[in-house]
Amino acid sequence: MANRPIKPADRLSLVSEYYFSRKLKEVAQLNAEGKDIISLAIGSPDMPPSEQTIEKLCEVAKQPNAHGYQPTQGTPELREAMAGFYKRWYNVDLDPKTEILPLIGSKEGILHVTLAFVNPGDEVLVPNPGYPTYTSLSKILGAKIVNYNLREDNGWQPDFEELERMDLSKVKLMWTNYPNMPTGGNARMETYERLVQFAKDHGIVVVNDNPYSFILNEHPMSLLQVPGAKECCIEFNSMSKSHNMPGWRVGLCATNAEFISWILKVQSNIESGTFRGIQLAAAEAYKNDEAWHREYNIETYGRRRKYAEEIMKVLGCTYDLNQVGMFLWGKIPEKYADVEDLTERVLHEARVFITPGFIFGSNGQRYIRISLCAKEDKIKEALERIKKTI
Repeated sequence: MANRPIKPADRLSLVSEYYFSRKLKEVAQLNAEGKDIISLAIGSPDMPPSEQTIEKLCEVAKQPNAHGYQPTQGTPELREAMAGFYKRWYNVDLDPKTEILPLIGSKEGILHVTLAFVNPGDEVLVPNPGYPTYTSLSKILGAKIVNYNLREDNGWQPDFEELERMDLSKVKLMWTNYPNMPTGGNARMETYERLVQFAKDHGIVVVNDNPYSFILNEHPMSLLQVPGAKECCIEFNSMSKSHNMPGWRVGLCATNAEFISWILKVQSNIESGTFRGIQLAAAEAYKNDEAWHREYNIETYGRRRKYAEEIMKVLGCTYDLNQVGMFLWGKIPEKYADVEDLTERVLHEARVFITPGFIFGSNGQRYIRISLCAKEDKIKEALERIKKTI
């Protein structure tokens, strides 16, 4: 009898390897060849969490009874700290027992929320440009992607008139991300209010991914500040960016108690909770004072941003001075036929890795993104290399 060939699941044909996963292999090879590539591509904070956060992790890790399975819905200490964080910074009241669910990062939240709300064949509104995982995970789970446009001339905000003209009858979820990545478009209360009304009018659950509200932003905002938002909206928040904890994988989902119960039903069948030391240390990190946030999230990124702006100028790119977040988003000059004509030249001639905007969607094809997650001397060196070679 002939051996039957083994094939992957059909869903793998719907997605490709994540751009950074693939490109970082190339960068690693270039480094192995002695090219010394400076990466200004990934949004992974290079600074440490607060001292008390690390101390709490070490303290709990030494306790002999701290290493067992933890509650899927998180420890009471962590949920209470998350609720306190929302009250303190956004003036949003959340019941820590029923309206908050800790996540192992926002990617996990995207998976769990999609599984909880979307049947195969249902439609999902995804921003263009936008975080690629909104698209890839939706495709893997059998949802149909319906892109909605974000444009520079509209401040990278949703065009609600355009949305209202669309057939929304099969749409279950709408992904939003304010402050926006990759464009740096800031959150606006007017946008949040219109999103809540849009959700109510069309029976769509709006999910706002909100990890960037503290980075180069004096006035953090939340979708849940809008009255009635919890009835029809979900918000993710993450410690990766605002607390310098990307590798810790701690985030949260906040919404009404019924939605939380549906998402927990999915989550409890997939994972078994985070290490207790990480949860209690995260609870400690939520106590970081305003001075800590200003030093890391405003002042340090502000100094780095100045060098990134100089890189944009040297490359002939235009950018919005008012954008926020840990990236700088700029439009490439008309002389380049394709964005990779510029980014590949910068990589191989200046030995600096920056991100082409097309990975975020067709509306990003004429843009580049520079990460601020590198030490000032490295960004300055990148600037000098680009000056000499481009």
